[in-house]
Amino acid sequence: MNAMITKLDSSQADFKQRLDTLLAFEASTDDAIESAVTGILADVKQRGDAAVLEYTNRFDRIPNGGATSMAALEISQQEMQAALAAIPDAQRKALEVAAHRVRVFHERQKQELNGFTYTEPDGTVLGQRVTPLDRVGIYVPGGKAAYPSSVLMNAIPAHVAGVEEIIMVVPTPDGVKNQMVLAAAAIAGVTRVITIGGAQAVAALAHGTETIQAVDKIVGPGNAYVASAKRRVFGVVGIDMIAGPSEILIVADGTTDPDWVAMDLFSQAEHDELAQAILLCPDADYLAKVEASIETLLPTMPRQEVIRTSLGDRGALIKVRDMDEACAIANSIAAEHLEISAVEPQQWADKIRHAGAMFLGRFSSESLGDYCCGPNHVLPTSRTARFSSPLGVYDFQKRSSIIYVSEAGAQTLGKVAAELAYGEGLQAHARSAELRIK
Repeated sequence: MNAMITKLDSSQADFKQRLDTLLAFEASTDDAIESAVTGILADVKQRGDAAVLEYTNRFDRIPNGGATSMAALEISQQEMQAALAAIPDAQRKALEVAAHRVRVFHERQKQELNGFTYTEPDGTVLGQRVTPLDRVGIYVPGGKAAYPSSVLMNAIPAHVAGVEEIIMVVPTPDGVKNQMVLAAAAIAGVTRVITIGGAQAVAALAHGTETIQAVDKIVGPGNAYVASAKRRVFGVVGIDMIAGPSEILIVADGTTDPDWVAMDLFSQAEHDELAQAILLCPDADYLAKVEASIETLLPTMPRQEVIRTSLGDRGALIKVRDMDEACAIANSIAAEHLEISAVEPQQWADKIRHAGAMFLGRFSSESLGDYCCGPNHVLPTSRTARFSSPLGVYDFQKRSSIIYVSEAGAQTLGKVAAELAYGEGLQAHARSAELRIK
């Protein structure tokens, strides 16, 4: 195990180069996937429901000869409520608590996003109006894993924003419906649930079919086919982001139980082999203790082989000079999840500019944020936290400028606009402004 996880020291001459190599990730552009997605998007755009049915029956292995209509693939509100009633009490209560906390956070977020207007001395009124999108599509993965938490995180901010129609698509391989996912949809206020997935679901949401109205935006994670399809339909509709592998960066001062830190590293490494888990600490002895905890705890993990590969390929324990340098490196990494596991975390958080979400203090494990703290767990990855934000109410709104020019305002602004328009060679623009000048 000692040789498994990379160990770096910021004092090494080649440290920056080795860190950049470790962080490097480029989404695969498999030619076969790109070609297949291109064909599926075009086919669904042309043939609509018939193409969606064909691909769903083929890829999801729908039993009993497959679905013969889109109606057979839709989950009714009654079925969602039945799923909510049928799941164990503990699961239902956990979903309800998580949903309440997510809703409270996003309602508070909405309060900060109200529009504004102001009136100038000459009576001109300028401002901004904030309005929700009409219709959004939420992609929820099916197959190997089911993610009711993702239903809450994607649907609730849309609902809080005021989106009237929230269409959820979720594949059901072999016809198996996950009851917690349906229960989460009932709690989150999802309008329609259609059991389709893959590139064909993205195409149906983007272009519309006989039974699915085209949406304004598509959000939610998926496999390589879904990511490729979202990338290709961007511009026809909005998208949230193209998510990369999950990441955790822990900045530690050496005071947290090393077993806790090792398990926090595991919590992201277990997602998949490409996930990344990195620890920064100025205490070499503490880094050794965490490494020992990794060795001890790894054999107890059901997904130990995934964790082992993730830590071996993309994980690291990094010795830094001090906590200030740790914060500087954290800003360079711009991680999806940043834990500051220190006695006084706020003083170090004040130095952080780039992170998808910050978890402050030894009791703030990233896993709590994944499920029930309240802030959204859909976060920028692959260093995009330098310019991107968590999914939020603002992703389901758009802003319109408000411009009311008074007669007095037109006298002043008309001269300015005309001067600039003549300078750009746009005479009609200039005359349009001048005609309103007395």
